[in-house]
Amino acid sequence: MPAKLSSATLVGLNVSLVEVEVDIDKKSVIHDVDIVGLGDTAVKESKKRIKSALKNSGFDFPHGKIVVNLAPADLKKEGSLLDLPMAMGILQACGHLNECDFLCVGELSLDGHIRKVKGVLTILAQLSKEGFSKPIVVPKENETEAKMVKNLKVFCFEHIKELVEFMNGLVKYEPVKFEGLPPFSYDEDVDFADVKGQTLAKRALEVAAAGAHNVLMKGSPGAGKTMLARRICTILPPLSDEEALEVLTIYSAVGQADIKKLSRPFRAPHHTASTVAIIGGGNDARPGEISLAHNGVLFLDEFPEFRRDVIEALRQPLEEGFVTVARAKTTVTYPSRFMLVAAMNPCPCGNYGDPKAVCNCSPYDIVRYNKKVSGPILDRIDILVQLPRLEPEEYFSKNSSEKSERIRERVIKAREIQKRRYREIGISTNSQLNAKLIKRFVQLDEKTEELLKLTVSRYNLSARSIDKILKVARTIADLEGSEALNYKHVAEAIQYKLQQE
Repeated sequence: MPAKLSSATLVGLNVSLVEVEVDIDKKSVIHDVDIVGLGDTAVKESKKRIKSALKNSGFDFPHGKIVVNLAPADLKKEGSLLDLPMAMGILQACGHLNECDFLCVGELSLDGHIRKVKGVLTILAQLSKEGFSKPIVVPKENETEAKMVKNLKVFCFEHIKELVEFMNGLVKYEPVKFEGLPPFSYDEDVDFADVKGQTLAKRALEVAAAGAHNVLMKGSPGAGKTMLARRICTILPPLSDEEALEVLTIYSAVGQADIKKLSRPFRAPHHTASTVAIIGGGNDARPGEISLAHNGVLFLDEFPEFRRDVIEALRQPLEEGFVTVARAKTTVTYPSRFMLVAAMNPCPCGNYGDPKAVCNCSPYDIVRYNKKVSGPILDRIDILVQLPRLEPEEYFSKNSSEKSERIRERVIKAREIQKRRYREIGISTNSQLNAKLIKRFVQLDEKTEELLKLTVSRYNLSARSIDKILKVARTIADLEGSEALNYKHVAEAIQYKLQQE
């Protein structure tokens, strides 16, 4: 009878259980290992690693024809995490291992050590949600990830010999103990107190952080756009346990989980990045920068310098909070609810509109440069803010700016108000309001409504722009602790939307 073990593989962030079946025909004159079940190159090459690992660990490799079937056969399997279950199946089929009902993942080195693999936290988190009850074996190097998931019986091993002794009942090992997620921390090297001047920009970013709104900063080179953007995470609230687990599972799936430090994701891809790098995809349909920025900040510096197709591809994720990557043989959906922070110059040379600098650009160059950011993308940006060049008096001023900690306290209070308000409808921030919810939660008096009507008529604003103004006004009111919107809140929100004019 063929030996059977359980394992798992990742398709995007979805975990699929895999049954590993091993059959040995000892009478065959052909001595080879045949792996079937739609495995990629790494899976096909595993037979060489397995053979050397078993021999160097003191086990006799069986003679004859070995067939390893990875079921379901129509599901593509990728990566080296199936090395360990295939090796254990061969040992079980030739009598070196007792029959054991367990699930294992891991890569094997040629001397039998079990190496770290990516996606362990992603796999364990889903198995925990599904109430998986079998014992699970993962590499010792993935122990930190195993300790983050509760309600599972997980064992960690360094060498295949240890695992065989444990499965044969010769040695006892205790499952890892649940320790929870690592503590949240902020980068102490960056603070809003470091930023000189730019009072309006700081206020705009505070509003953006309070409601998770998208921001576009426009200003001359050296005005402080990048400096401000890199400090936005210091005024955002700490990640909740649910948000943190979402972030860590994405990073675990791509092998980039930084387990020792838990913080809001901040991604700043270069403007030469391709659509696949930003949105996701490729041969393995891997997550892109917008998914790696989930629950955090995506900073696009030199915004107009990004390729047009890259900028336009941001439309759907900005609205829906997820992205679906479709390829010939697979379709994968990744979460991508991020806060977009973009920065650009007013013109190619950067001096247009600066009273103390000369702009060398022609009117055509200025128009062409600004048209690289299309109207539909600007419609999806809630706050636009102009940054003037820093004055010498501001730079050399001895007055200290407000620290990130104090701004963060106000942001957290505003976020708490939003959570309480929307707790029954499944959203947490004002930026997630749709048109129907805006009518329910945003009420205007006659004077304020008249101001908004005049603005819409004067600047020919779209319906989406009106919604953005109302959502930002709702956030401004939350920062003040006001349940009702007034004229001042809407006027400030209009100012942020019309900075482009």
